[in-house]
Amino acid sequence: MITVSLCMIVKNEEKILARCLDSLADLMDEIIIVDTGSTDGTKGIAATYTDKIYDFTWIGDFSAARNYAFSKAGMEYIYSADADEVLDDENREAFRQLKRRLLPEIDIVQMYYTNQLSYGTIYNFDRELRPKLFRRLRTFQWQGAIHEQVGLSPVIYDSEIEICHRPENNHKNRDLEAFWQRTQAGDRLDKRLHNIYAKELFISGEEQDFLRAEAFFEQSCLDTERSVDEIKEAACVVARAARIAGDVPKFFKYAMKVVACEGCAEICCELGEYYLQVQDIDEAIVWYYNAAYETESILNLKCSSEIPLRGLAESYRAAGNEQQAEEYEKKIITERF
Repeated sequence: MITVSLCMIVKNEEKILARCLDSLADLMDEIIIVDTGSTDGTKGIAATYTDKIYDFTWIGDFSAARNYAFSKAGMEYIYSADADEVLDDENREAFRQLKRRLLPEIDIVQMYYTNQLSYGTIYNFDRELRPKLFRRLRTFQWQGAIHEQVGLSPVIYDSEIEICHRPENNHKNRDLEAFWQRTQAGDRLDKRLHNIYAKELFISGEEQDFLRAEAFFEQSCLDTERSVDEIKEAACVVARAARIAGDVPKFFKYAMKVVACEGCAEICCELGEYYLQVQDIDEAIVWYYNAAYETESILNLKCSSEIPLRGLAESYRAAGNEQQAEEYEKKIITERF
């Protein structure tokens, strides 16, 4: 049976920490809690489960905090958890069986993160695999009879274990503020974070979030080292910000950049919304239809389903076609998004 260190970073989690640890404590061989500045009873609650509690001065970097927590681990594997996660009885037993049967060559175990769509987070799917269990010390072996090389790719196992995500509140404001602060400081953002920032804006951002992000994504559109996909998602953000600000020339400039790159559902929704606002109903219908049936979303899946269907219903109602409006409203209810 493998041994596992639970590593967590926490801050002001007194309402939910015990719920998480109650579901995990007896599965773990070691519990490590890294506190990044709690001002409530979090550390006191943690102390009832472990004496391995460490303070880490928050520097605005989640990776630094997690790396510090991992550095304190001493077991064969490390399980990384957040305070808003819970394992039910069925999945606790599955975890116990995994400990007994995990093959020694496995470096990473992925588990399903569930209940993601209930809180307006950046995710498009309610159930997604995530890496959760990591071998603490990897072994390296030479591979290949000729032109030998060291195998660097981790051996990953996709388990069926489901972790229920049950946050007390939406973290979008914290995340969007962190992105804005990093870009204000001149951080370029790599491809992954660039995508996550744009995705979080389109899934849960408010108007002021788009307006604050506009300058960064406008600069991304000029960055010759950005990929076509990155430029498309950046242009979507700038177009939305321009529409919010009422800057019509800028809106069309960036909308057409996306259309020239084969388009996407997000920009079709933006064009539909613009034409609906200016009461060009026929044109609004064209673009909402394109969003729902002719293009794919790149940031928010609802831009190719629920959002344009609502736009079509509103457009047909504005045109006096109540029957067609009701048909699209029925699609929203009957089709699963």
